Amino acid sequence: MSEQQRAERTERRVVVAGAGMAGVQTAVALREQGFTGPVTLIGAEPHQPYDRPPLSKAVLLGKAEESAFDIDFEGLDITLRLGCEVTGVRAGAHELDTSDGPVRYDVLVLATGAEPVALPGSEGVPGVHLLRTLDDAARLRPVLEAGHPVVVVGAGWIGAEFATAARAADCEVTVVEAADRPLAGALPAEVAAPMAAWYEESGARLLTGTRVARVEPGTVVLADGRTLPAGAVVVGIGAHPATGWLAGSGIALGPEGSVTADAALRTSLPDVYAVGDCASFPSARYRTRLVVHHWDNALQGPRTAAAHIAAEGADIPPYDPVPYFWSEQFGRFVQYAGHHADADTLLWRGDPADPGWSVCWLRAGVLVAVLAVSRPRDLAQGRRLIEAGSRLDADRAGDPAVPLKSAVLP
Repeated sequence: MSEQQRAERTERRVVVAGAGMAGVQTAVALREQGFTGPVTLIGAEPHQPYDRPPLSKAVLLGKAEESAFDIDFEGLDITLRLGCEVTGVRAGAHELDTSDGPVRYDVLVLATGAEPVALPGSEGVPGVHLLRTLDDAARLRPVLEAGHPVVVVGAGWIGAEFATAARAADCEVTVVEAADRPLAGALPAEVAAPMAAWYEESGARLLTGTRVARVEPGTVVLADGRTLPAGAVVVGIGAHPATGWLAGSGIALGPEGSVTADAALRTSLPDVYAVGDCASFPSARYRTRLVVHHWDNALQGPRTAAAHIAAEGADIPPYDPVPYFWSEQFGRFVQYAGHHADADTLLWRGDPADPGWSVCWLRAGVLVAVLAVSRPRDLAQGRRLIEAGSRLDADRAGDPAVPLKSAVLP
């Protein structure tokens, strides 16, 4: 690449749509990669960009007022446009439509994340909450401070974390789950089943195989006719990519609404990339397309996208991470790495009745995923072994006294 071409490339205008973790990290990574052109970060919320995981923990319990990123945007020459909603893309004109008018771009990065699924029929009912934004946490904090009874709809990751916080605030908590176990959409029955006991241990009530018929002010009516008092109802029944605003843009979307990016995180349109919760990417490691709604993906993906934007044509490895996330719930630190959908072997390391235990998934003898409950060493070693494509001795890997790295076959 000539010096003139390099100069032209670094002077291109990059616009990042979305000011969450993925958007912020894209803007920062561009500067770290030596990109010197204009970078604009657009966020729908009026707040300074902030990290979301503390919302269901310290922020919710009043132990932290906010979780703003400690980043000097001005010093990095990153322009912030906050309280500005993106509404469409006109690729032919290289313009992003926003609530403040059109914004020109040379390169556009989509980082609008995911939005929580609302409980049908609950829209507009007083006391019904989602937990996705700083404002959501601010509205829920007084409920916990007052000790009102709380009903949580959904026993997934967010439901468990909120239930944990509500019990820490001495609230009466009932969790209603339509499936027969917690985390039904994330983990196999035999792995998720032991987690049901965690709710009772904490003093929360868990109702599985139970559906909500409707929500009235102060009351949740179940499908079987029972009623639950509710000073607040917190809905945690899933999330979907926040991509509805891309309708008609020509940007290809997957069946679940994610932007279908390639291994460089480029979309189907020239000069448009997608990172974080709103995107899917092809994984050669797992032989499928992945949609990962977790913090680590929003941290790692932007580095790949920024590298391609800053140095297009360079030899940049394809984006194919080992997915990773964690959850703090009911006094336990739960970590997961990998993707177990096509595993053929499940190994337990320890008894679920113990304070700490792990599960490993193998495919043709190769470790593809690990779940660790208060066993961080298993997670750390397992994650490295997954990245290396290591084959394990199943007997040794199933012995919790044997370090996972010592179960690797030559």
